[in-house]
Amino acid sequence: MTSAVRRAVGFALVGAVALLVPLVDGVEPPWLATALAIAPFVGIAALALTVVDDGPLFELFARPGDREDHTLYGLAGFALSIAGLSLLALQFGLPMWVFVASVFVLAGGNLGTRLVERVTADAVAATAGFVTAGFLAATAGSAVSAMLAGRPLTSQFLALLAFYAISGALLAALLRAVLFERDDPLVLFSIGLLLWLFSDLPLHDVTAGRIALALGVTVVLGYVSYALDTASLPGMLTGVFLGLLTIVLGDFRWFAMLITFFGLGGLATKFRYDEKLDRGIAEENEGARGSGNVLANSIVALVAVLAAAASPSHTGIDPMLLLYAFAGAVAAAMSDTFSSEFGGLYDNPRLITTLRRVEPGTDGGVTWQGAVAGLVGSGIVAGIAGGLFADIGAVGALVILGAGFLGMLVDSFLGATVEGETVGNQSVNLLATLAAAVAGGLAFQLVL
Repeated sequence: MTSAVRRAVGFALVGAVALLVPLVDGVEPPWLATALAIAPFVGIAALALTVVDDGPLFELFARPGDREDHTLYGLAGFALSIAGLSLLALQFGLPMWVFVASVFVLAGGNLGTRLVERVTADAVAATAGFVTAGFLAATAGSAVSAMLAGRPLTSQFLALLAFYAISGALLAALLRAVLFERDDPLVLFSIGLLLWLFSDLPLHDVTAGRIALALGVTVVLGYVSYALDTASLPGMLTGVFLGLLTIVLGDFRWFAMLITFFGLGGLATKFRYDEKLDRGIAEENEGARGSGNVLANSIVALVAVLAAAASPSHTGIDPMLLLYAFAGAVAAAMSDTFSSEFGGLYDNPRLITTLRRVEPGTDGGVTWQGAVAGLVGSGIVAGIAGGLFADIGAVGALVILGAGFLGMLVDSFLGATVEGETVGNQSVNLLATLAAAVAGGLAFQLVL
């Protein structure tokens, strides 16, 4: 067994101590329960920081950076983050199974990664090992913690636990792909807060079959995008994560719009890429979109999906309004991508604010060909929405088309006025999709 695997086993055993926390839940007075819960982790952190500075135990838990100072900072941070999350569970209402799932996702996922790395150095395989092991560990751990808390393990509840586990595993894998190993406490808290949000949503239609189908579809499509170099590894993980949430929290019709943007948008980026490279307008990383780009174009749509899942019971908002907001945001992302990727191939662009001619690639520069391409992109998403949702129909599709095209214009206007000085390209993309979402929601509220 390699040192990396042994270290991962050691951290997994520390994480397993989290199963003691449900046992003290309900002990009176409450402060005593909290003290009993956090004591093991605080004790581990204290030993790591002050006592264990050499020997076999130090070598077991030491990460490369720890050896420089002879202090187990990684172990201390991991233990203290578990203590902090247990405090949220005992004092602030974080469900106990969410707490355990969060810890087990990270501990199990890290072990899965190290085991796979013994066989292959392939980054995708290591990521798959993290997600698989994290999912299995979190599902099992949260089920045990639920039983300890006296919660019946119905099929519906087990499906929810599986959804929490796979969501946490995908988020953790994404964060691990863009952060350092020393940032595990941040990863742990991020998982816990996300799953806490999910646990508060009225998710009545989640089934194991739906999760499995959603995961299968998104993983296959995500890997295809990675294999075609239209997405980096973090970009692929982001797409899979967003796709899974869209299917489970929305349905396959919502996902149809999102995956159309991911697929056609990625292909549009690769279209005549060498020519775009010569013109200085090509996307970085050989056209493979990263997590930042994917999130900038999709985060507004994701918020709309989450809000729709909580509506109307938690928000009082008509879910149809949020559907129009989602479709408008996706249509804007598609419209802007088509406009820039196809329109940038033509000469004599004009600045949208003054209509004077500018060099190709100038922020805010537009061509009539790009405008037509943007209209087509928005129309594709609008057509899918109108065709799949009977309540939207032709009139609603026209509203979504207009909202998406408006988002493209907002993107160009912001590019001509503020991009590069106060905001970056990804922020402009986010604001453009937000404008389209607001326009789609307002049109539904005021016109339809």
